[in-house]
Amino acid sequence: MTEKITRINPEQLHETPGYHHITVVEAGRTAYLAGQCPLDRKGDPIGSGSLETQVDQVVANAITALGAVSAQPEHVVRSVIYVRSTERDILGAAWRRLTESALGPAFTTASTLLGVAQLGFAGQLVEVDLTVALPD
Repeated sequence: MTEKITRINPEQLHETPGYHHITVVEAGRTAYLAGQCPLDRKGDPIGSGSLETQVDQVVANAITALGAVSAQPEHVVRSVIYVRSTERDILGAAWRRLTESALGPAFTTASTLLGVAQLGFAGQLVEVDLTVALPD
């Protein structure tokens, strides 16, 4: 399926830190993952106050969810990253940790990074929403 995914950065737009401005997917099946949160298997939040620990749990959960639909990070065609902060340094730290993780290829596609005031669980600092073009 990866041959049916084209990522484009038009010369007329600014350079990016690794993502692409446009992702085109030829017709096929798509999966929409619920926002992946820093929750353990029992549904309990982990890593209160630790962005790194929470990002690592989100990555593990997203890899598991992708595997459930026989997909890999390179099949992701859109990502939205929510970080509970208004500080650019913290948003940047979340981006770097995600892009350097096993989930990193997911963020070479069309991606949006948002600083938000609140997420769904007490102490939650990060959440990742993924759209996937499923492999044949």
